[in-house]
Amino acid sequence: MARAVVVAAGRSRRMGEGVDKQLLPLNGRPVLAHSLAILDECPDIAEYVVVAGVGAVAEVARLAREKWGCRKLAGVVPGGETRRDSVWEGLQALPDDTRIVVVHDGARPFLQRELVSRVISEAVRWGAATLAVPVRETVKRVDAGGFVLNTVPRETLWLTQTPQAFSFPLLREAHRRARAEGYPATDDASLVEALGHRVRVVEGSALNLKITTPEDLILAQAIARVKGRG
Repeated sequence: MARAVVVAAGRSRRMGEGVDKQLLPLNGRPVLAHSLAILDECPDIAEYVVVAGVGAVAEVARLAREKWGCRKLAGVVPGGETRRDSVWEGLQALPDDTRIVVVHDGARPFLQRELVSRVISEAVRWGAATLAVPVRETVKRVDAGGFVLNTVPRETLWLTQTPQAFSFPLLREAHRRARAEGYPATDDASLVEALGHRVRVVEGSALNLKITTPEDLILAQAIARVKGRG
């Protein structure tokens, strides 16, 4: 089985001043609680570590254990300045005998268990795998003045999601190299790509959205209402 790092240390700048999107209510429970519940229910996940904001570590740990019923929670650790730094802190909290590590955004509350299993299975086979969805709209490259430069063929374009899954030694080495060279990244697959390692794409779901803006939360609330009726 795999172990997971759940990234929940973002500063939620696009959600508004002083707002922690991970703890916003969604269908009666915080966003993060929904994300952790999926990992608790997934038979391919042995345990997970949550990376929280420095000031939220104790509160997240208390809520997860006392209110959310998180059975597989191994610990809550403080994050770093960037997402890359936060994932590194989560990796440091995992045992050395971890074979496959799954990295998931705490702000993606509609993940499906079968997608977790599929991305883990592909990581076991290929060493690295990520959920993604194909781009379905026309994509334009635009110059600094706001004019179209050209239309980008969308047939090979995909929008990356989490979870992403990797061989644990491979991801640790990718992070070590990135830290040493100051290589920034918005996801872990790009760090592995920088090592020259191929990453397998597993088709995800449009419902697996990441709550980043107030508009995302409105959409998530609508999805939650529909799923609740189902």
